[in-house]
Amino acid sequence: MIENKLYDFYKGKRVLVTGHTGFKGSWMLKVLSQAGADVMGYSLTPPTNPSLFDIISGDKLCKSVIGDIRDLDKLKKCFEEFQPEIVLHLAAQPIVRDSYKEPVYTYETNVMGTVNIMECVRLNPCVKSFLNVTTDKVYENKEWEWGYRENEPLCGYDPYSNSKSCSELVTYSYKVSFFGESETAISTARAGNVIGGGDFANDRIVPDCVRAAEKGENIIVRNPHSTRPYEHVLEPVFAYLMIAMKQYEDKSFAGNYNVGPDEVDCVTTATIVQLFCDKWGDITWENRFMGGPHEANFLKLDCSKIKKTFGWHTGWNIDMAIEKTVEWTKVYFAKGDVDACMEKQIDEFAANLKFLK
Repeated sequence: MIENKLYDFYKGKRVLVTGHTGFKGSWMLKVLSQAGADVMGYSLTPPTNPSLFDIISGDKLCKSVIGDIRDLDKLKKCFEEFQPEIVLHLAAQPIVRDSYKEPVYTYETNVMGTVNIMECVRLNPCVKSFLNVTTDKVYENKEWEWGYRENEPLCGYDPYSNSKSCSELVTYSYKVSFFGESETAISTARAGNVIGGGDFANDRIVPDCVRAAEKGENIIVRNPHSTRPYEHVLEPVFAYLMIAMKQYEDKSFAGNYNVGPDEVDCVTTATIVQLFCDKWGDITWENRFMGGPHEANFLKLDCSKIKKTFGWHTGWNIDMAIEKTVEWTKVYFAKGDVDACMEKQIDEFAANLKFLK
C-alpha cells in the first residue's frame, strides 16, 4: 500500500457511508479499508446478484447495517450509536430506466432519503463533514456541446435525474436553514458515468458488455451515438474522499463540485464498446435500438472548479479505465484473487494522483 495524505487523514476516522452495498459503495469500502478508517455502512441488501459487495466480503470491511434510507428512526439509531465524523451519502435508486418503472420509489429514496440523512446530520454535531453524492444528470440538459458548470440550472428530465436535482435542493435548504453557524461542512458532488470492475447493474453499457462476453454473444448497443462523461469508479471515489477531507479541515471549501473526465474522454457509447471489444478480444457489437423512454443524448461536465480549488486531476484516461475494467473482469471470471486485483488497482491509481502527494 502506498502512503499519501488522504490515507493519513482517514486513518482512524469514523466514516458513515450510505449505499455501501452498491458498486460505487463497495469500491469506497475497499479504499477506506486500505486507509484504516473506522467505517459504518448503511444500505439495503446488495442491489445485484452477483454483487461486488458479496465478492469482496464487504461486511468484514465495515460495521454493516442493512436498512432503508427511508427509515428515519433506524437511521437515527445508527448515528447515535456510531457518532460519525464524516458522512458520505451514496444511497440512491440510480437507474434512469428503472425510475420510469418505479417513479414513486425513486423519489422516496432519492428525495426523502436525503431529507432523512440531512436530519440525522442536523441532530448529531459529531458530523464535521457531509457529502451528498448526486449525478451529472441534475442539470437542465440542453443537448449543447460544452460542459455544464456548477452554477447552471438544475432540472433533471426523467424521474431519476429530477429526483437527484431535488436532492441537491434539499441539501441546499438544510445547509442554509440549519448549518449557517455550525461547524459542519456540507457539499454535493456531481459525478459522471462510472465504470469499473464489479458493476453488475442492469441497463448500463459496460455491464452489458461483460454479460455478452460471458455468454460469447455480440454486444447489443441501443444508442451508440450518445455522449457521456465516462470515468473509472476510482475517479469519483477519491474525489469524494478529497472533498470530504478538505472541507473537514477548512469549512470554506464546502460547495458543489462536478467530478468528471477531461473533455477528450467524454466519448460516445460506440467508442466505449469498441474499446471494450479491443481490450477483451474475440467479441463484437451491433447497433440495435429497441425503443424505450427518453434519455439524454449529449452530456458533458465542466470540472474547472474542482481542478482550480484542489489541484484535482484525473488518474486514468478512458482507455486505461476500460483496460482496468477488463482486467478485473477476467480475474473474476477465472475465479482469481479479486481482492488482490482491486488493491493493486487502487494503489496504481492513487500513485498517479499528484494532489495526494
